[in-house]
Order: sequence, then structure tokens, then C-alpha cells
Amino acid sequence: MTGIFKSSIHAADKYLIKGYHSNPFSFGKRIHPSVRSKFKRILDIFVALIGLTITITVAIPIKIIMCFDDPGPLLYSQVRCGFRGKPFRMWKFRSMVVNADQMKHLVENQAKGHIFKNDCDPRITRLGQFLRKTSLDEFPQFWNVLQGEMSIVGTRPPTPDEVEKYEDHHWRRLDVKPGITGEWQANGRSSIDDFEEIVMMDINYQRKWSRFYDIVLIIKTITAVLNKDGAY
Repeated sequence: MTGIFKSSIHAADKYLIKGYHSNPFSFGKRIHPSVRSKFKRILDIFVALIGLTITITVAIPIKIIMCFDDPGPLLYSQVRCGFRGKPFRMWKFRSMVVNADQMKHLVENQAKGHIFKNDCDPRITRLGQFLRKTSLDEFPQFWNVLQGEMSIVGTRPPTPDEVEKYEDHHWRRLDVKPGITGEWQANGRSSIDDFEEIVMMDINYQRKWSRFYDIVLIIKTITAVLNKDGAY
């Protein structure tokens, strides 16, 4: 299974975000302390190894069920923008039909701003509904964390299409590594559908960041997942 995650991301090079390098926030700005934190990196590796163990364990039964529910690839990947706009390929257990990306234009966007969300998205499979409610669909991202492309706690990784529409204050979201969880996931998850509110919470995370605060957000996320708060 590790070989699957090592799939080349060279195709993502065409998604390099030119705008970030001409953006006024990207020059002469010191690196956020969370990016330099050795403690945070050690915590990321430790949690990622545990998470990947769980991921490998559940992958086989998920694949078996998927063969009956909606046959196709076990994993889904999408190019996202990480620290300072660097593109990477983010992994998930597939929760939608195989040709979901081609059907996106047929689904109404219920969110405000530069995000896409539909609580009753018809592209989500029956298995996918379970994976999303339990957040199991996110578990392959522990590989992204181990690779250093993501962190356990950070900001939501945007798509290149979203970043191309950013206004100046939105760029600040890219001053830290993207995370599997973060301020808005721990405090609302999918119940938050306003992009500006997400930006505000992401920037607030950067201001409040500390080793202890990361641990608090991890605990709050686990609690939210177990209680299915804001899940869809």
C-alpha cells in the first residue's frame, strides 16, 4: 500500500501558484514558528505513524465493501496548495463515485466564498457517507503528514482554483503547513460554510499557536469526530 502513496506528483507542477510569489505577503516575511517547531514535527511523525497503522488496517475491509458499493480505486487524490502555495497531492479514501470531478458542475455549491460544499451531494456513495461521518476518509492524509507536506494541525489545504481567486488577506492562510485538522474543523467541522469565517479561524490559529494549543485542537477534533459534531 505504501507504493500507492508514492505515486508521482510531477503532474502537479503545472499547478504552481504564480500569484503567491507576486503577492505582497510572500516577501520578506519571517516563517511562522509552527513551521520551524521541532516539537510539532516530532508530534506529527508520532501521530502519523499511529494513523497510518490504522489506515492500513481498515484499508482492506473498506476496499472489499467498496467493490460491492461502487467499484473503483480505493484512494482518491487531488492537487492542493500547501505552505506558501507549494502544490502537493493530497490523499483520501474515495468517498464519491469514480467520475465525481467531471460531475462537479452539476452539483449546487451551498457554501459562501472560495470553497465548495453540498450537504446532500449525490456523488457521495453509501460507503462514502460512512467514511465521512467517521472521518475515516481523511486517514490516508497521515502519509502526507509523514512526508512533511502537511501537519496534524494546520489550515485547510485549498485547491489551485480556489487560490487563484484569493484576495490579499486570504494569502495568510498559506503561511503555515496545511493540517488534517485545525481551528475550524475542531470547532464546527462541516457545519461552517462561510469561507471568510474559515479564513478568520485559520488566521486566529496562527495567532494563538503553541505546542499546547495543537494538542488541545487534536483532542477537540477527536471529541467532535466521536460525537459526530458537524459531520456530513
